[in-house]
Amino acid sequence: MSSLRDFQTKKSVHINLTKSTHSELRTILLHRGLSMQEVFDNLASRICDKEPHFCDILDEIEKQKRDRQIKKVSKTDSESIFNLIETDSPFDT
Repeated sequence: MSSLRDFQTKKSVHINLTKSTHSELRTILLHRGLSMQEVFDNLASRICDKEPHFCDILDEIEKQKRDRQIKKVSKTDSESIFNLIETDSPFDT
């Protein structure tokens, strides 16, 4: 059994960042002697371990996303209502 090894299978993740975010992040990490791979791997592990601080950050991101969706739907609904009023106005003769 000692000849068996525990191999970890790695998955590749691709993300899109703005050029400015990528550049700033890279600079910050280089000054600390860290690679993006190390940082993202560590962040993912902390999220999976349900560390409270990282769960709070996820909650905040989730709320921001929900708020953007509500705002988008609200804008679409208001445009639809105004269009309906404009086309079916009882004041038109």
